[in-house]
Amino acid sequence: MAPRQSASHKRENTSPEKEDIKPEPKCASCEDVCKYEKLAKIGHGTFGEVFKARHRRTKKIVALKKILTENEKQGFPITALREIRILRLLNHENIVHLIEICIATALSRSLPSFYLVFEFCDHDLAGLISNINVSFTLGTIKMVMKQLLNGLFFIHAHRILHRDLKTANILITKSGILKLADFGLARFFRDATEDQPNTYTNKVVTLWYRPPELLLGDRNYGPPVDLWGAGCIMAEMWTRSPIMQGKAEQEQLILISLLCGGIRPESYPGCEKLELYNKLIVPKYQKRKVKQRLKTYIQDDDALDLLDKLLVLDPKSRIDSDSALDHDFFWKGPFPCSLEGMLSPFRHSMFEYFSSKAKHNARYPGVRQPFFKQNGGQHRR
Repeated sequence: MAPRQSASHKRENTSPEKEDIKPEPKCASCEDVCKYEKLAKIGHGTFGEVFKARHRRTKKIVALKKILTENEKQGFPITALREIRILRLLNHENIVHLIEICIATALSRSLPSFYLVFEFCDHDLAGLISNINVSFTLGTIKMVMKQLLNGLFFIHAHRILHRDLKTANILITKSGILKLADFGLARFFRDATEDQPNTYTNKVVTLWYRPPELLLGDRNYGPPVDLWGAGCIMAEMWTRSPIMQGKAEQEQLILISLLCGGIRPESYPGCEKLELYNKLIVPKYQKRKVKQRLKTYIQDDDALDLLDKLLVLDPKSRIDSDSALDHDFFWKGPFPCSLEGMLSPFRHSMFEYFSSKAKHNARYPGVRQPFFKQNGGQHRR
């Protein structure tokens, strides 16, 4: 067994607790986006579009994230403001780097377009998982999770919640460096007290990665919401598809209970006090089967144990990123190994956007059926 590192090297919490979103950034110094040449579209969503681009003079490859402003009365969406403010505060190998903000001159009276310019990462984890030719070994899965948890430890130590962890928001460079990306739903958090509970929105996190506390209406939450997503992502590298694919909040709760056990005060103290506990059909008496269901895909006992600690119903009992990094999963062989060897055979980028396009034309060979789904109350694998 390799010697464990002390946690003393990790950065202390020094960032402000309160979120204070100011008006849009001053763009007098923003350069024209025309200095970049768009090469290919690599992403699309409610936030806007993402392009691979090249600096016309230096030839540096970057990612351009176009911010949609058509529906914003004040001209600049708060999600982009959050992302800019937070990313300017964070400097870490496992956090995507924001290079600058550029502007595209508006035509007539239309609003100008803004672009966030990021370092370019060749793949996202969703694209890698959807390609059946990409082989995840135990060592490479450990390296992905080690970097993911390091990134989470860093942002949580700086009092920041990501609130949208999913495989499409995990970028990976061709040299195998993982980067947490898309901080549009991120926010600062503070430690709540009985007298001053937090009142954050619970309408965050993509449904398949959303933890039970948010589904039940909790607004007084913290870093454990990100650790639930980390557990879902970890399992997905073995199952090759999201492990709980509910069509709505109600079904997602049912799928969670089928895997993680019934949601009741014995397994999740205080859940009965949450806003939606008595408004939704909350399964209460299913047995916990995380290890049992996942051992078909995962033969490593330490991996199963870490997943069992990440996918815990009670957020107060869910393992945190610091403790997860000290788990035996990372300290027994095979040890985390470089992702470069796994990626080197592929000369093309792999993004969720590309695999989504392929599914429109034919059955994409790398996309598998859900790990399990709820159908008439029955669990099927």
